[in-house]
Amino acid sequence: MPEPDHTVHVDLGSVISDRSYAIEIGRGFLDDPDWWRAVVGDRGIVVVTDDQVGPIYAHQLKQGLSHAAPITEVILPSGERHKHMQSIELILDAALEDRHERRSLFIALGGGVVGDMTGFAAACFLRGADFVQVPTTLLAQVDSSVGGKTGVNHAMGKNLIGAFHQPRRVMIDLNTLLTLPQREYAAGLAEVVKYGLISDGEFFDWLVANRELLKQREMETIAIAVKRSCEIKAAIVAADEREAGVRAHLNFGHTFGHAIERMQGYGDWLHGEAVAAGMVMASRISADRGDLAPAIVEQLMAFNQSVGLPSAPPTGHTAEDFLEAMSSDKKVSAGKVRYILLRGLGTPRITDNVTVEDIAGVIAS
Repeated sequence: MPEPDHTVHVDLGSVISDRSYAIEIGRGFLDDPDWWRAVVGDRGIVVVTDDQVGPIYAHQLKQGLSHAAPITEVILPSGERHKHMQSIELILDAALEDRHERRSLFIALGGGVVGDMTGFAAACFLRGADFVQVPTTLLAQVDSSVGGKTGVNHAMGKNLIGAFHQPRRVMIDLNTLLTLPQREYAAGLAEVVKYGLISDGEFFDWLVANRELLKQREMETIAIAVKRSCEIKAAIVAADEREAGVRAHLNFGHTFGHAIERMQGYGDWLHGEAVAAGMVMASRISADRGDLAPAIVEQLMAFNQSVGLPSAPPTGHTAEDFLEAMSSDKKVSAGKVRYILLRGLGTPRITDNVTVEDIAGVIAS
């Protein structure tokens, strides 16, 4: 049985310690029966994947699950456009038709869209079944697979329907990054650099210095970046599981990013691309207010450009367009949009006083 190279614990407290879990980071886990036997036991399995990841990795996973029965495989169409309630119904229909029980284990094999939908389906199935995250994209490995946010999009906005439902384990096989298209891989680096900006200035500096190695997918460098990203997110989730306080800092760049996704049509810009542009917007507003050194904005833009991420929002949208798109965001509180800005590198703050003039200023220049 292979041992993970790194293990990060998400500690949800002694009172509910059965909901705490491990994030295991390594290579070559996917098709190992001994590893999966220890995770699954004698439970039935519902594997959820999509038509992009499934043909590459589902066979390996099923080799690792060869001892389990029954195994139900659900293959969904890939992409953000299919993150809706009809996909949840497909998962639940398959699980019910194969007579799975509440003790069955759902396994999400794919990126963040698959992980979000599998977790939500597991939360709904017989009022709550366990699930395991097997994220195959960098973005999912460092962000969406950790923390228990699950759900689907609605025509009114992104992730408006969902539930908090923590996974039982997160298994990160870094080998899956080797087949990831470059654009998808770059989108994940947006979430990685976010952690440096909101929590760890030294990590941000390290990422800027090692951006070429990251772009080239040098595995030791990637492993360090994934581990540190997961450590930061695990600490934030442990402190604020349901986003009552500091967990909102993880939304840095996301308020603007979600608006970009909505205005462009879900799936046109990748989530990480939209967040990358959103972080530049938020950083520039922070710098314009004198809270952030302009050099940090320049470093962020250089990082984005180096790894293949946008360093500006899409053209053709006004500040009013952004405000309209953000008005139905789930981060609206008491009718006001909440923004995450920076008071300095590694020091985020929540505010609702971003104006149309602020937004117009970072769009125009």
